[in-house]
Amino acid sequence: MIIRSAPFWLWFASSILFSSFCFSQTIHEVRSFQVQEAKQAVAVDENHFYVINNSTITKHTKSDGKQIAVWDGSKEGIKHLNSGVVIKGKMYCANTNYPEIPMASSIEIFDVSTMQHIGNHSFGIAEHGSLTWIDQKGGFWWCGFAHYAGKEASEGRDTRWTSVVKYDPEWRQLESWIFPKQIVDLFTPKSNSGGAWGNDELLYCTGHDEPELYVMRLPKSGFTLEHVKTLHAPVHGQGIAMDHWAKGKQVIYGINRAENKVISAEIR
Repeated sequence: MIIRSAPFWLWFASSILFSSFCFSQTIHEVRSFQVQEAKQAVAVDENHFYVINNSTITKHTKSDGKQIAVWDGSKEGIKHLNSGVVIKGKMYCANTNYPEIPMASSIEIFDVSTMQHIGNHSFGIAEHGSLTWIDQKGGFWWCGFAHYAGKEASEGRDTRWTSVVKYDPEWRQLESWIFPKQIVDLFTPKSNSGGAWGNDELLYCTGHDEPELYVMRLPKSGFTLEHVKTLHAPVHGQGIAMDHWAKGKQVIYGINRAENKVISAEIR
C-alpha cells in the first residue's frame, strides 16, 4: 500500500484554520456597577469585588454592587494604590509614589474579611520601575513594573523599560521579560497598568486608557513576551483582576474610569 502525503496547500490551510481556532477569543460584558470611586482598579474574590482608588479601598457585594466596607489609607501616607489581587483571604495591593522620582514601590496587604491592613513588603527604590500589578501563578509571584515617557520618565528611561518580573515566594527575583515594541507603542506615553493570569495560561494586560486587553504569553526563548492577540474590551485600561471563582468560565473584572463603572466581562 502506498501512503501519499497531503498536498502542501492542504497542510497550510489546515494550519491556518487550527491557529485561528486556537486564538479566536472574544470578550463580552456580563454586568456593570456604578461606583464613584472606580478610578484605579478592581480586585475580586468569591462573593465581593474591591474598588481601589489611590488611597482608599471599598468592598462591594457581587450580587448588587452594594458597598459594605471601606478602608482609607490617606492618614497612613498611602497616595497611589494601583491594583490588587485576592489570594486566600488576603488582598495584595501595588502601592507607589507615582508620579514622584525616583520611583518607589511596596505591596500593601489586607485581610478582606475585616478590611484591615495587616502587612507590607517594600521594594523601596525598585530597579525595575513603578509597581502597577501583582498576581500569583504556579506558586510564584508575578509583578508588572512600569516606566513612563515624557515628564513622568525616570532618569534616562522611558516606556520601553516596562517589564514583568517573576519572584519566588520569598520575593527573590527569578526571571523577567519585556514587552514587544508594538505593545510598548500602544502603552506610550503611559505604561502597562494592569495584568492578570488567565485559566488558559495566558497573561492579560492593559494600558492606561484604551478599551483593550493585550493577550501575552511567555516566549519559548529570549526575553520578550509574545503578543498573541489584542481583544477589544469594555474595560478601559487600569488595574484588572481575574475572577477565579467563576466556575467553568473565564471572567475578568475591570473599570471604566470615565464613567465610574466596575465591569465584569467573560472571555470566550
